[in-house]
Amino acid sequence: MTALLHAVRIDAHDAQRVARFWGGLLGWDVIDEPDGSATVSPQDGATYRLTVQRAETPKPDQNRIHFDLTSTSQAAMDATVARALELGGQHIDIGQTPDDGHVVLADPEGNELCVIEPGNNFLADTGVIGAINCDGSQAVGYFWSKALDWPLVWDQDEETAIQSPDGGSKITWSGPPLMPRNGRDRLHLDLSVASGTELEAEAQRLAALGASRTDDSTGTPGSMTLVDPDGNEFQLLVRA
Repeated sequence: MTALLHAVRIDAHDAQRVARFWGGLLGWDVIDEPDGSATVSPQDGATYRLTVQRAETPKPDQNRIHFDLTSTSQAAMDATVARALELGGQHIDIGQTPDDGHVVLADPEGNELCVIEPGNNFLADTGVIGAINCDGSQAVGYFWSKALDWPLVWDQDEETAIQSPDGGSKITWSGPPLMPRNGRDRLHLDLSVASGTELEAEAQRLAALGASRTDDSTGTPGSMTLVDPDGNEFQLLVRA
């Protein structure tokens, strides 16, 4: 059985603080774990969660993954921005221009996010997280389409996007030029299978699609770390 998108994992120095930011911003539930990590669970029908894990991972530069949040109106957009700032977020400059309609912010540890203006047809009916926006090649978009069995909903000028047949957040790749890779990425995709017996078979399927394995020592029991064709780490795990 094809693995499911289980979570977007965020490495953070203060994982529970970062989780409270995202839970408050998205309106999702936050569950603190004894080891200092936290889970942010959806309340809007999303099928994946955010897992925020304690790590000493430095923020190398701009993250290769960020979230695009949707807005139903200008008032709702303004409220989202205000709520982010109240929760410890900040305005940042990543090269956006005054003509850009979206607002660029960062969470308390500098992880970028965009609040998208109302009327964006591409993100219509996707949920509060309209897109998991990734830096990446056309080839990696094709890889993830096959890995998750999600159809391509955009494939133009080397930009790609996929979406579950059930709807929800899109995953998008911006095409070249790609960002330089300076150290370990702070945000990763986590995939899951139903049982331990499926783990190895799914790893082999993903490898046949172009993934490769890594000997990452941070992997937990019942999981393995792989790398997609662009060199992005992701985890394959057995869901509880």
